[in-house]
Amino acid sequence: MTRDYSQPVLDGEGDDDYARYMRTGVLLSLQRPPEDRVHRDELLFQVVHQSTELWLKLAAAEVAEAEERIRADQPDGAVALLARASLAVDLVTGQLRMLRHLGPWDFQLIRTVLGNGSGFESPGWRAVRDTSQRIAAAFDKLVAEQQVDLAELYRSGQDTPLYRLAEALVEWDEQIAVWRTVHYKVATRIIGHQVVGTKGTPVDTLARLIAHKFFPELWQVRTELTLTGPMGEQ
Repeated sequence: MTRDYSQPVLDGEGDDDYARYMRTGVLLSLQRPPEDRVHRDELLFQVVHQSTELWLKLAAAEVAEAEERIRADQPDGAVALLARASLAVDLVTGQLRMLRHLGPWDFQLIRTVLGNGSGFESPGWRAVRDTSQRIAAAFDKLVAEQQVDLAELYRSGQDTPLYRLAEALVEWDEQIAVWRTVHYKVATRIIGHQVVGTKGTPVDTLARLIAHKFFPELWQVRTELTLTGPMGEQ
């Protein structure tokens, strides 16, 4: 019997299985229709931010599972998951370039329909923040249990699972800082400096967030190695 591939076999809404599995009907209805837009670039603005939420949902899920791997003493498994999470944030950062096509006055028109909504309320970034804090606690617990000196780990343990995990965490932290940097530059390019955003928060607050670190001890150890190294202060 020849299989009929022309008919959908999955339950759900849509004319074909792609639409039913991907839920494209719902997904593509989430943007404001043309007749409701105050400016044509609302579509650009919503697509960038909605796709960001999807990538951050994935990134946070990977970090959450990486935390479980650390607590199960499976650091290499956590490394692989953190690499995926870091790539997701890198993709989020890259798509911010689309907002450079949004003119300053055009955004002022779009801003009139944003209400008090703000990126500070992003569920994706709240999830990234919360999972990052939890995985930091898991890493600290692992280091304490193994009685590891981080400076010594960096001097001699580069082929160990714990070293690879530490560097994966640094990569994750760095990718978040890079996103914050690019986001700040894009925001000031559009709305300027010394102004407030839609939530009443000064835009220059974004600049201060760039310096935030989820794993400060992994950054501090670099300073220690520089100061105590062959060319450093003894």
